[in-house]
Parts: sequence; C-alpha cells; structure tokens
Amino acid sequence: MPQSECWKMKAIPCLLAVFPALAGAAEGLSPLQVDPALLAPATAPSNAGRVVAPRSIEREPGGVTPADPGRAEVTPVPESRPEAASARPESVPLDDELESPTPGATVVVADRIDGQQDIEMVAEGNARLGRDGTRLRADRIVYREVQDEIEASGDVEFRRGTDTIQSQNLRVQLDAQTGEVTEPAYSFSREVVQGGMSKKVVGGGKADVLRLEGENQYALENATWSTCAPPDPDWYLKAGELELDYDREIGVARHTTVVFKDVPIFYMPWAEFPLAAQRKSGFLPPTFGTSNKTGVDLTVPYYWNIAPNYDATIAPRYMSRRGFLLGGEYRYLTDSMDGVISGEWLPEDRVAGRKNRAAGSLRHNQNFGSGWTAYANLNGVSDKEYLEDLNSSLAVASQTNLLREVGVTYSPGTWWSASLRGQSYQTLTGETPYRRLPQLTVGGRRTLLNDQADLILLSEYVNFAHPDEGKPEGSRLTLYPSVEAPLGNAAFTLTPKLGLHYTRYSLDRPLVEGEEQITRTLPIFSLDSGVAFERETTWGGQNAIQTLEPRIYYVNVPYRDQDAIPNFDSGLYDFSFAQIFSENIFSGGDRISNANQVTAAVTTRLIDAETGVERMKFALGQRYYFADQRVTLPGVPARTGRRADVLAAFEGRITNTVSLDTAWQYNPRDKQTERFNTGLSYQPGFAQVFNIGYRYTRDVLRDLDISAQWPLAKRWYGVARYNRSLRDHRVTEALAGLEYAGDCWVFRTALHRFATTENEVTQAIFLQLELTDLASVGSSPVDLLKRTVGGYGVINQPIADPVFGQ
Repeated sequence: MPQSECWKMKAIPCLLAVFPALAGAAEGLSPLQVDPALLAPATAPSNAGRVVAPRSIEREPGGVTPADPGRAEVTPVPESRPEAASARPESVPLDDELESPTPGATVVVADRIDGQQDIEMVAEGNARLGRDGTRLRADRIVYREVQDEIEASGDVEFRRGTDTIQSQNLRVQLDAQTGEVTEPAYSFSREVVQGGMSKKVVGGGKADVLRLEGENQYALENATWSTCAPPDPDWYLKAGELELDYDREIGVARHTTVVFKDVPIFYMPWAEFPLAAQRKSGFLPPTFGTSNKTGVDLTVPYYWNIAPNYDATIAPRYMSRRGFLLGGEYRYLTDSMDGVISGEWLPEDRVAGRKNRAAGSLRHNQNFGSGWTAYANLNGVSDKEYLEDLNSSLAVASQTNLLREVGVTYSPGTWWSASLRGQSYQTLTGETPYRRLPQLTVGGRRTLLNDQADLILLSEYVNFAHPDEGKPEGSRLTLYPSVEAPLGNAAFTLTPKLGLHYTRYSLDRPLVEGEEQITRTLPIFSLDSGVAFERETTWGGQNAIQTLEPRIYYVNVPYRDQDAIPNFDSGLYDFSFAQIFSENIFSGGDRISNANQVTAAVTTRLIDAETGVERMKFALGQRYYFADQRVTLPGVPARTGRRADVLAAFEGRITNTVSLDTAWQYNPRDKQTERFNTGLSYQPGFAQVFNIGYRYTRDVLRDLDISAQWPLAKRWYGVARYNRSLRDHRVTEALAGLEYAGDCWVFRTALHRFATTENEVTQAIFLQLELTDLASVGSSPVDLLKRTVGGYGVINQPIADPVFGQ
C-alpha cells in the first residue's frame, strides 16, 4: 500500500506489512508473524473500537496453546476504496478468499477487523468466515477463539456443505457444530441415487428457532417444511416441533398440519417423513377412493422398517358399505433368498352377508448354491367372489384361477438342467385345470460332431390329478431326443432336424375301459430354410437398408390314433406367425398332430443405416397341407382344406410421430376374414399420445378402442380411454381423468368403469395429491393409466417406494 496511507493508520501492523524484514528481525518471531503484545496499546486491555486496514486472519487448527498465546498469521488483502468498504460485492462468491491450505484452519475476511488476539475478534463490513466446508457471511461477525464460537448479525448467510441458513442473528460453535439461529430461512439438499440415476432432493422452510445439534442434525420450533421453491411454497408442513436427521434421512414432525394452497388439508399429531426418499418406519399417507362395490374406501397403512433387508406394512382398510378389513405385507431379501408374504381379513361383509372373508399370498425364491434353487408361489381366497367384490382393478378382478406352485431346479452350468414342481389351482370361474403332483422335467442342448450338430433333449414325468371324481387321472412319461444340423451362412440357412417323440401313460381312471397303459411313438422331421437379401435405399431423406427374407419350413409327423389318451393339458395354439413355424398345432403333451405340410413366408424390413434400428417390418405367410388333419381335441372338428389361412402383419413407424401395427388372418376357403387387429398411434412428444385400435374375430368380437393423453392447457393434462364392443353394443371399459403438474406437486383424478360380467359393472373414482419427494395422498390411478393408455407418460418423477431403496 502507499506509504502515506500507512502513516495515517498509525498502527504497528501496517509497518510490518510494509517492512517484512523488520518483522523477521524481531526476537523469537518468524516473518509476517506478530507478537500479540504489540497489537494491544499499553493504555487499554483490549482493542475494542480500534480500526485496522482490510485484511484476513487465519487461525491454525486447534487454536493456540497457553504456552504460546495469541500467535496468528496476518495476511493483507487487496485494498478497497473507503466509500465501498461497507458494500457487499455481489460478484464475489462466498467461497472466494476463504480457502486455506491447512485443514481445520479458520479464515476471516472483512472490511474491518478489530479485537484482541486469542480472546475476541470482530469483523465488520462484508464479513466472511470459512473453515473447511463451513462458510459464513454477515454484516458483523464476532469470533471467540477460546470457545471456538461465532456470533453473527445482520443479513446472515450460513452454509455447511449443501445446507444453507439465512437469518439476522446466529450463534454457532464451529467444531461441535452446535448453536442456535433465530427466525431463519433454510434450505437443505442431498443427492439421492434411485434406479441408477442421481436426483437432487431439496427441502426447506422457515422457523422461529433453529438449533444445530451436531453434524447433519437440526431441531426447529414453529417450523415449516416443503420441497417447493421458496418464498411462497404451494404446500408445506407446519409443525410445532420439527427434527431433521440427515444421518438417518428422516424428519420427525409433531403437532403437524399439511397445508396446501394456504388451506389445511389434514392434521397429524406425529409424523415421520423421508428427507431423501429413503426407507423409514411410520404411517404412510392414506389412500382414499370410492366405488359402487365398496363405497367410501379409506386405507391408512403403517410401514415398519424392520432392518435394511426386512420390512412390513400393516394396512387397516375401511369400506363404508362392507366393513373393516385388516391387511398386511412382509418382505425379506438376503443373499440367498427373497420373498413377499401378504394377507388380508374381513371379519364380516355387510353386503355379501358373509363372515371371515380372507385372502393370502406367498412368493419365495431360494438359492442354495451349487446350481440348486427353489421357489414357491401360493395364492388363495376364502371364496370365489372375493377378488371381484373387494378389488377395483380389472387385472385382478378378471383372474379365473389362482396359482399354487412350489418347485426346485438344478442347473449345474453345463449342457443340461432339471426341475421338479408341484402345481395346483384354486378355480374362481370356469373349469378347474388338472393338478401336477408332481412334475419332473429334464432338458438340455449339447453340440456334436465338432459343433456341426446339436443334440436336444426334452423329457418329462408328470402325475395328473383332478378333484372331480369323473375325470380321468394318471401319469405321463415323455422322452423327446432330437438332432439338428444347421448349415449355411449369414445369407443362407438350411436346418434339418430329426427327433423321436415317445410318450407312455399309466392311467388310474382310464378314458376308455381297459386302456390303463398307453404308449405313443412318433418320429418327427422338419426342414427349415431361409435366405436374406439386402439393398441400400432411402426413406424420408435418410439412408436405409431394405431386406427381403423368404423362408420355407417343412414338417412331417405320421398319424397315431390318440382317442384313448385323456386331455390333461393340451389346447389349440393361437394361429400366428410363431405357430405356423412350429412342429405341433397343439400345446401341452397329450396331442401331437399328424403333419405333412410346408409353410412359406416372406418378410421385408426397413432398417436405419446409421443406427441399425428397425423402422418397419412387413410379413406375409401361409401354410399348405399335403394330408388331412386326423388328430383333434375332444369336441373340436378337424380342419378341412389344403390351405391354411393367410397371415399378414405390418408394424413400424410411418413417420417420426406416427406408428402402425396391423395383423390380418384371411380364410381363403370361405373368402372371409377370420381375425383383424389394427392400431394407429400418434405421439409427437412426451405426455402427448393418441391411440385408436380395432379388433375383430369372426363370430366372437368386434371392439373399438380409443385412448389418449394430451395437454389441455398450461400444466393441465387430460387422459381417457373408450373401449366398446360393437358386437354386443355395450361399453366394456371407459376411463376419463385429469392431471395437473405443479412445480412441486401433482394432482390426479380418474373415473373408471368396466364390465366384470355380462350384467355387472364396476365403477371407481381415483383422487390423488402427490407432494413431491414427501408423500402421496389418496388413491393413485397411475398403474391403471399405464395399463389402459398405451404410451402414457408420467408427468412428474414419482416418489420412491420406501422399500429396499426402490
């Protein structure tokens, strides 16, 4: 600094700043260090009221020992104009000039620094203090070195890591990270990883008093909390007492009211909530809905975070029409097993006039190691109408059989594997399937002749049982070894395959009197060939590759009389492109169709030359028969004619926003369409989709399906679906809903109507208020919207399920 300004200050530190050599000559002092005795005038015990030049003071970690009192490092900072000394330079970040090469050191920068070393230091005018990850800015900062305490006033901003507190007064002990702030505004943020993606969760509010109680610990009085942007949040928690524990990532609120748009919506005497969308014990937000089946439907679940890999949910449910139901779910996850156990119980159903209605489910997977695994999937209800009466989801209510299955598998990691299972069903509607008690399968594939051929083994032993006395029962042994030898290259393939299918039945209740032991042996031969041609072309101004892929598939299976064999598990495959290239038209193992037939098909694709993405595909195929069908299912007539139905299919993107998916099955014998499905989708952007589809099956159904999600106005979205049976002249399913995307909340409502039976209709109303990164209030229609509206986009990033970190 200029010498004239230095003389005006009349202070020894100024001389030392100008003549560092003089300071180095002082006895016992190193360069740029000052004896505290020189800093204090002889006429006064302290430096109160004395003004020195703008400078920074750095305190070494751990303070100063009594044996060496008051030693400090003085480093002049660039001069500032006197008229600008009290102004806070907005262009200078809080971290500037506060970094220290010494961990744990305290750095102070201000326009004026005054006080007595080791006792009290006062920094005024754009005062800033920093130590490691702590930063403080205020009009005035008092630092008491012995207590390691700071007291700040006037436009205070305190930052600790990603946490920021603003107020007019603050008192904090730095090392202990304890203290008190009056009338603060605060904002705390954390990075959370969900599903492999990083997300910043920010929360904040205002309080009468905030107490710092250690690292990541805060206690507040008369406080608010919200994940909305300040200063006027759309929603917030208003709590008499609020504790924020960022070690456990849990907030605890007492005497709490949830306020939405300045309107209190419900009160909670005590509540826990996640600070970073993680697991926690406590009451989850209630779900609320209404339907003509249950009436007003309210569920208040309690979540119990038992351990990092165990949890439970207890869900009391009140239905105004039917009564009180208690439900629960227990989940577990270890290195060797995982599973879910759930159940619910309704003591008395006032509508059905029944007592003790219940449902239960167990899903378990076990890994024993060394290739051994096991599983269980057990489901049951107390009566056949349970799911229809007490659920409003079409996917659940339409179930006809509940699976009950346990099994064990062994896979040694070589060419073969085996499994053993027991399987039965609880039938709700329709015919009861056969039970498999037990079923053993062994299969594998192994290369032969120096990888020139493959040996394929399929084998099974199963014992069939049925609860009806009149049904045939027995066991079936199946052995089906085959050899295939793929020939050709990438452009041409020819794959002959030869196998021998052996089946033996041992019947306890024979279908035909005296036929208890039945065997069936069938050789099966097939030949699959294909060619792939390519050419370069353009589509929509972009380079593309078009392929032409003809394929011919031949199969030969001799006829065997199978009328004496019971039908335990066979059915007719749905006619499709996958089926016309298969050996058998029947599923299961009880019927093997005689065959002398060839399938011819051609496929053409349009592939993006740069990305390799398939833009369009068209396929056309037909099967030709050289022999009549002689093997049929009971009550099903045999096929007539030499030509099967013609299949055609197209799928792809017509433009970047329009896609089309069409399938057609044409009967050339009757010159009629057997089936026709088509769907057109227009999707120009996120949460913008319009779908229209038509499904036709001859003499069975004619359905029109329209669905859409579309922005209606700023932040408003509409969603709808309309499914109508043109054959029966009735609406089978209808849905209409509205969504609103706020800055930190989402509101959804949906009306859903679907036909459960020919004469019965279920109606449901969904209402949901989702408070971002906190909770969801009401009954969520999101799963329903995803299922019913193709291409539906969730208009906000949903909160995490507080279980297993998902």
